[in-house]
Amino acid sequence: MKKIALIPIDNRPICYTLVRDILKQDNSIELFMPERNFLGTLKKNADIEKIYNFIENMPKADIFVISLDTIAYGGLISSRRCPENFEQIKERLLSFRKLLKQKAEKIYAFSSIMRISNNNINEEEKDYWAQWGKRIFEFSYYQHKSRKEKTYNCVYNQVPRDILEDYLDTRKRNFDINKLYLDWVEDKTIDMLVFSKDDTGEYGLNVEEAELLEYEIKNRKLNAQVKTGADEIPLTLLARALAENNSISMDVEYTNPDSIGKISRYEDISVKNCVEGQIKLANCAISQNTDLKFIINNFKNTQGDYVLGDVINTFNKSFKVPEENFFVADISNANGADKGFIKELIKNKCPKNMYGFCAYNTSANSVGCAILSAVTKLLAQKNGSYNDNAFKKLMFIRLLDDWAYQADIRKFVRESGLDFTQALKTKVQEFKNYEKIIANYLDFDYNNVNYTLPWDRSFEAEIDVKII
Repeated sequence: MKKIALIPIDNRPICYTLVRDILKQDNSIELFMPERNFLGTLKKNADIEKIYNFIENMPKADIFVISLDTIAYGGLISSRRCPENFEQIKERLLSFRKLLKQKAEKIYAFSSIMRISNNNINEEEKDYWAQWGKRIFEFSYYQHKSRKEKTYNCVYNQVPRDILEDYLDTRKRNFDINKLYLDWVEDKTIDMLVFSKDDTGEYGLNVEEAELLEYEIKNRKLNAQVKTGADEIPLTLLARALAENNSISMDVEYTNPDSIGKISRYEDISVKNCVEGQIKLANCAISQNTDLKFIINNFKNTQGDYVLGDVINTFNKSFKVPEENFFVADISNANGADKGFIKELIKNKCPKNMYGFCAYNTSANSVGCAILSAVTKLLAQKNGSYNDNAFKKLMFIRLLDDWAYQADIRKFVRESGLDFTQALKTKVQEFKNYEKIIANYLDFDYNNVNYTLPWDRSFEAEIDVKII
């Protein structure tokens, strides 16, 4: 058995149950994660002491993938809200550091570069974001732009001084913590480190910090890198862990090959660089002499977004199933599957050479999820430890989530005026209709499906499937 340990970012299904469902395709993998209720939520920090105890008591793993934000602050969202100062967090991290090499042969870690959302929504930010979020974003954007272009007189601050100082102090604390991790890479405490840029753009203090970290990494020749994305980073690192002693190559095919230089929403790099960067992070090669064909359903001009109600892309071609083993990342629209593409994909039974599908949230999220799904299935088949029913369950959930919920039912849940949970319950029959279509496509037998909103908001649903 291969022992893999993971400390997730938080307890969302995309960070917790998705990993479990993907890795269950391989019966030879034993996965260790802390209890889900130990992890952070939208409104609650992770119980760091209980997670620390979990790590102390778990058996030594072959690979340990760690969200450093969970250990440092109590989770990704907590990293923007946590009131502790640098010295308090540093003391906790130094205690944690002593444990690491005792608990795994190889350690991959990731930490976020604090995001700057361009809205006045404080759901995941400090309270003042409800009034000053857009202004802080503008200050950040033009502060970086002015330094970059050496036009220092162009920044006009409209944010109250005490609020701006608190925001900048939080940024500095998190940036100083991130710089601390570079020493851990240098002394081999961590074998590989990834800094993630979540919801980013062309300019901003987060982009500036990323550039400074990249300079340090290059100057010190460290095994670390900065990647656009967030939730998919642990998935891609898990794929790297599985692929490390195997030679896996992928041939990338785009549905709109002339548009691979376009930039997705919430990202700052081209589609091509996003896809190839994730493949390389997973320790896979890009080659036409390939184990897997990676199909990217990309947008032609501008990526749509189901959450914003700006769905501008619908696949209107025929889809021919490749002869090679293949898998799909659908990034035509952010936050949900392209209905036209799904219609083509499921018009026949799921072929045996299908290795995965993902279309959730950002382009990087979908790409990383799809890569881990495909790598896990491929290696499980090679090792004789493949679980086909687990693959069907994984695909069943992804299509229900990315297609049925995100691309269709979520709009009603958001806009009905009902309590979110009550709105979800009114859509039971619509979900059942989707279930029948998807189960028929997969030839999948299931007993019951339960739908909940784990963070009491419409953005993400939890889909729990009972297998017959």
